[in-house]
Amino acid sequence: MQNKPTYGIQSVDHALRLAAVLQQEGPLRVSDAAERLGVARSTAHRLLAMLVYRDFAEQDEDRRYVAGPVLRRPAAPEPVADLRRAAVPHLQELTERTAETTNLLVVVDDEARFVASVECEQVLRVGDRGGRVLPAHLASGGRAVLATRDEAEVRALYDDGAVDAEALLRDLRRTRRQGFALNDQRTETGVTAIGAAVPTTAVAGAISISMPTARYRRARLPEWAGLLADTARRIARDL
Repeated sequence: MQNKPTYGIQSVDHALRLAAVLQQEGPLRVSDAAERLGVARSTAHRLLAMLVYRDFAEQDEDRRYVAGPVLRRPAAPEPVADLRRAAVPHLQELTERTAETTNLLVVVDDEARFVASVECEQVLRVGDRGGRVLPAHLASGGRAVLATRDEAEVRALYDDGAVDAEALLRDLRRTRRQGFALNDQRTETGVTAIGAAVPTTAVAGAISISMPTARYRRARLPEWAGLLADTARRIARDL
């Protein structure tokens, strides 16, 4: 399980978070950056200026900050910011109901990108995943999204042989039938997650509940899956 380093450098953490937001969600103004980080505008401005200096960011004609050359790769769809705004209040409620960390992610090609996390208050917990990228076929939310796609599309996505496409398709059929995907330590030892797709065509999004494997109980899967499905529907409704 990856937790925040004991001697973490806050300014570095802030800069990395801003870089992830620029890459995944698009343009930011200084006021937006300050609000996201919970810092003064002057601090946000200095952080953004350093990202510009190192080519992680640049300014567009409207003086907004956008991803720079270092961060440019296939971008997440523009509606990601709208999805985040709609989802976070529901994730907060889901975290309160489950007492576990919840996440929002989007799937771009074969990657699952974490857009937001709401941490629970338990001492032993899964930390903020915002900005992380995992293979879509391993992450619970990633597989939940892949399960909504046509099988020919999934085969084409994994036609290089690095992933056993037929085994993946069998798993996706099961995911489709049950309405959720389970990631039991596939991506990180000691972490188990349950994910469900958000039923919207605006962006390929999903939500997940992440917990220490020590607290995972198979008998509670129907309960967690039901909460995920209800939360995903409410997010889609608000979009």
